[in-house]
Parts: sequence; structure tokens; C-alpha cells
Amino acid sequence: MPDLITSRDNPLFKRLKKLAESARERRETRRALLDGEHLIEACLAAGGQPLTLLASASCAPAFWQKIARRCADAKIATLSDSLFAELSPVDSPTGVLAEIAWLSSAPREGTPLVLLLEDIQDPGNLGSLLRSAAAAGATLAVLSKGCHDAWSPKALRGGQGAQFVLPLLLRADLAQWIQSQDVPVWALALGGEKPLFELDLTQPAAILVGNEGAGLSEEILPLATARVHIPMPGKIESLNAAAAAAVALFEAVRQRAAG
Repeated sequence: MPDLITSRDNPLFKRLKKLAESARERRETRRALLDGEHLIEACLAAGGQPLTLLASASCAPAFWQKIARRCADAKIATLSDSLFAELSPVDSPTGVLAEIAWLSSAPREGTPLVLLLEDIQDPGNLGSLLRSAAAAGATLAVLSKGCHDAWSPKALRGGQGAQFVLPLLLRADLAQWIQSQDVPVWALALGGEKPLFELDLTQPAAILVGNEGAGLSEEILPLATARVHIPMPGKIESLNAAAAAAVALFEAVRQRAAG
């Protein structure tokens, strides 16, 4: 086992602590911190390779060595449990963390299915949105400058590997993107004039989703082809952003499979 790091003044710990806490640091270095075997395996399956592999002092050697064997080029370090807990985004750390370089997915071919996100603030919601888009085979996700960091530890956990396989356009000018593309934009909005299930989603489509509380802005909403609502016969006023987007994305999947 590598030497145990116990000091907060250790240069590696200080660097990774900054990476875990700072969106700016992640943007400038184009690196991220993964928590747990599942995310590390998803990264490896997508062709990524950890730069640094970290184990907690109490982590079973057989567990982290199994992962280390697949990360031959990674620097390996062991942290005291208290330092490891400071880096981990969860209350019950798994015992393994990995520093990675951001993966860049090539644009997907086929009929465009784009997810447009305006100012999604909750990292769990953002991760869920990206996860649904990846599962639906979306060709691109476009995130406005006001969205939470897609590569934050909590968004990565919510995405469960989506960030490794879904093409992302980050910190985008949504208005400019919409105006520069020849793709119908369907805005999910309460009181929308068109029911989702009457749209022809076999054609190129962009699904536009707004902020969890404020919805879509007055700047963006008029740029949409139409406002769309999801029929809800139950006594609930609305779905949250992640659930609404999932319904719309998989309606596109259903239509395209049937066609």
C-alpha cells in the first residue's frame, strides 16, 4: 500500500480538495473527481483512464487493488479516513476516489435529439437530466451559463456516467444556439398550447427545459417553436424538471422506434 497521507498540507490533498470544491478549478484544469467504483467503472468503459486513484486507509486492499489493476497509469495514494471524507461528496464514502480528465464525446450521428437546459441549479437534478438524455440516445445536451457545473461531484453522481458518453456544450449562449440551428425547439412549460404527445418527434427536435423554480426566461421562451405541456390527468400541478424532460425524451424514443 502507498504511504499514508495524513496532513491537510500535503500538496496532492490540497490540489484535489480544490478540485472537489471549485467549479472554476474544474473548468480551468478540465478535470473532475469521481467517487466510488461505479463511476470509475463507467469512466473506464467510456475509454477514460484515471490520473490519480485514492483509497481511504480503512478501504479493503482487495477492493481498491481490483480497481487499481485497471488503472495502470494512475498515481496511487492512500488518505487517512478523515482526509478522504473531506474529499468525498457522500456521507458514507465508498473508500475509492479517482481524479480524471474530462471525457469529450464525439457528436452523435442520426436524427438530432437535443436537450437544452436553462439555469438548472440543483446538481442532482442536472445529473438526472443528463442521465435521461444519455439513456434516450440524445445527440447533444446544451447547458446555459447559469447551469450548475456538470462535472461537480454531486452532478456526476446524479448522472451515473452520463457525462462520459453524452456530448455536452457547456456555458452556452442558449439564445444564440437556438437562432443558429435549424431544429424545432419544444419548450416544456405549464400552460403550453401543444400537448407533448401530439408532436412529431421523429423529426429533428430540441427539448427546452427551464430553471426548477423560475421556469424559462422571457428571453428564451419566445425563441421556442412552441410551448408544450405534458397531459397530467392526476391532481398534481406539475412535474419537476428532470421528470418532465425524461417524459419528453422517451416520447421521442417511442415515436422513433415505432416509425
